[in-house]
Parts: sequence; C-alpha cells; structure tokens
Amino acid sequence: MWSKVRKYIDHHKLLEDNGLYLVALSGGADSVALLLLLHEHGFRVHAAHCNFHLRGGESDRDEAFCESVCAERQIPLHKAHFDTHEYAQLHKVSIEMAARELRYHWFEQLRRDMDADGICVAHHRDDSVETVLLNLIRGTGLRGLTGIQPRNGYILRPLLCVSREDIEQYLLQLHQPYVTDSTNLEADVQRNKVRLQLLPLLKTLNPAVSDNIQQTACHLTEAQKVLDAINVDLARHNILELSLLTKYGSSEYLVFEWLKNYGFNGTQAQQILTAETGRVFSSSMGYDLLRDRDRLIVEPSLKPLKTLRIPEEGTYVMEDGARIVLKETVVSSGFQPSKDPYRVTLDADKVAFPLTVRRVEPGDSMQPFGMQGRKLLSDLMTDLKMTLFEKRRQLVVVDASGVIVWLVGLRTDNRCRVDHNTHDVLTLTFHNP
Repeated sequence: MWSKVRKYIDHHKLLEDNGLYLVALSGGADSVALLLLLHEHGFRVHAAHCNFHLRGGESDRDEAFCESVCAERQIPLHKAHFDTHEYAQLHKVSIEMAARELRYHWFEQLRRDMDADGICVAHHRDDSVETVLLNLIRGTGLRGLTGIQPRNGYILRPLLCVSREDIEQYLLQLHQPYVTDSTNLEADVQRNKVRLQLLPLLKTLNPAVSDNIQQTACHLTEAQKVLDAINVDLARHNILELSLLTKYGSSEYLVFEWLKNYGFNGTQAQQILTAETGRVFSSSMGYDLLRDRDRLIVEPSLKPLKTLRIPEEGTYVMEDGARIVLKETVVSSGFQPSKDPYRVTLDADKVAFPLTVRRVEPGDSMQPFGMQGRKLLSDLMTDLKMTLFEKRRQLVVVDASGVIVWLVGLRTDNRCRVDHNTHDVLTLTFHNP
C-alpha cells in the first residue's frame, strides 16, 4: 500500500520529505491509516483531533482513542472542542456544514501557528467515487464529475489512490484497531445511501465500478485542465466574441466557465446565450453583462455619479477621480481650435456659467457641431455605434441655460462654436481617472 501511496504523493508533488504536516485524526480507519503511514515512513507529523460533541459518549470515546494512538507512538496531538449545535444555529447552517467550517478553520489556524507545510486529510478513492455519483445525481457540470482533488491549497489528500478495503487490509496487517462512527452506518443521509445502497448495487453490474468511475474522473480532470487554460486566456478580457469560440466546437460550456469569473450562475448563462441584443444581466459579484449582438461585454455595475457644479475657471475633480479643467483665454493670432476629442475650445461668450457635469439622461439633445437642427443624444450615440454600457456612462457638460455644450469626448454644440467674431476662448479639458 505504501508503494502505491508514495507514487501518488510524488506524482502530484503533495509532500516534501523534510516538511511538517498536520494530519486530521478522527480515530476512524482512514485517518488512523494515514497518520501511521506518514509517521512510519519518516514524515514529521502532528495529529489534530476535533470533538464536535454530537454523539455523546462516542465523541469522548473517539478523543480518548486518538490520545492513546498518538501517545503510543509519541506523535504530538492537538485537540479542539466545539459547540457545533450553537455554531449551526448562530450561522444558520446545517450541522454538517457547521462541523466542516469549524474543522477547516481550526486546521488552517493551527497550520499557520505551527508554520506547517500542509494539512493531510484521509479522503480515499471511494470518497471520491461517492462525490462523483452524488454530483451526477444532483446535476453538475464537468468539474463536478472530476471527484475529489489531491490538493486544494494547503489541504492535501495522499490516500485518494487507495480504496477503503485497501485501508482496512493495511490496518489488519498491523493489528491496529480503529473506531467506527455509528452515523456512517445509517442510510438516512445522501452520501451514506450512495455508500451503503447504490454502490453495492452497481458492483453487482460490474465489480470494478469504483475503479472505473475513478479512472473516468481522472480523465475528466485532465480535460478540465485544458478548459481551465482556455478560460484563463478568456478571463484576461472583459469582451467575449462568441464567433471566436466556434473553433472549440462548443461555446456554451466555455461561456459558462467565463461567466463564473464574474459571479454569473448556470441558469443565467443559458439565458444569456439565447438573449436578444441589448439585454443586460447582473451578477452576485457586482458585475453587469451586456449581450451586444454576437459578443458579451462585462463591466462592474454602474454606480450613481454625483453631479459636478463648475462656477468658474479652474480644475475640478469628480468623485470617480476624473478631472475637468477650464481655462479662458483671449484669441491670439494663429489660433487653431483643438482637434483633441478630450480638449475642446468654445466661444466663452456663448457659454453661460455655472456649468454642470453629469451623465446623459433620457431626452437629452444638442445641436451637433456643423449641424443646424437638434438631435437626441440617444440617436447620436447609436449612430456612433456605442454600446449600451458606453451610453449609460457617457458624460455631458451643460451650461446654465440648459445647452449641452459638450458630449464629452465626442461632440460639441454648434451654438458654442468658435468663429471669426470670437474674442475669448473657453478651453475644457477632460482627464480620465
């Protein structure tokens, strides 16, 4: 058994020979086997035992057993006692979730205090197979069919390559006893039903079913790595061109993976793929997504922007960090109007102070430079092929008479243009944050 486990450790680079590791010790066969394997083959280990006080005398029996196992081999043992019921009620979670959160929070705290290299837990192949079946029953994506992974941050699982039967045989050879959690023998929890009823039934169809499921999960893990690499590349951009995904054969899964980066769920992903252009979706992580023809655009949800009042020349800073600078000068010989879209020159006598800087609002209109008639800004921005996101954050500068003198970065109003009669020029410069 050690040969198999050692190869698995080396293949996944789980442990260093000179490292220090915490081993989660419940007293059950799996955790006892893991502790003994690592200890007997020269790894520096400390054991960590949690008493959740959920099974009365059984909980105290398990703690006493762990003490005796560690004392016999002079393995340092760390213990923690939890009021699991109180934690579950306080945080409004199930007992199972409460125990999990308490356990892993304490393990990580202990790991940091000891400066340990990892936390070894005793999940084995059958646990991973049960996870695959549970996820399949509940409904899952590809990642849910990859089973339990050998590493999750500092959580290490060296026994995923062996079965529960392998573990029991190993302990039998050592004449090493272990304790049994009586709740594991009850078929009233989904995982226990899979373990005690479904898997035995599947083994009547194929005795090697657990090996086959685990092997399939390994293949899917490799496939997931390829998709993750593609997703990393996609995640560098906030615009996803759907037409570019056709080369991968299926765009739906890649879109789903990309959207998860921004907090969108599977149901939303399906709606997004069939949505009409112009529709906006919001995620739980504070992002908005726009379906814009054959592309998807994601950006942080738009926050309200306070209107900025400008009574005179000077530099003004908006709450998002953008700056607008106003300067009035006398027209000199050789004057040329600015061609910079973010620096405009207007006839100062045609602009009434105070000015106001705000976002575009419904019904806004102006007389664009070079035109005689008025035009709705919504139509003007559509003509410029702006997306809905660009339209909703577009800024305007409005004078005291209500004239939109500048659609920032795009157009000035023809009524404020500099001409041969202009004496004073008002220069407005906009700086993005």
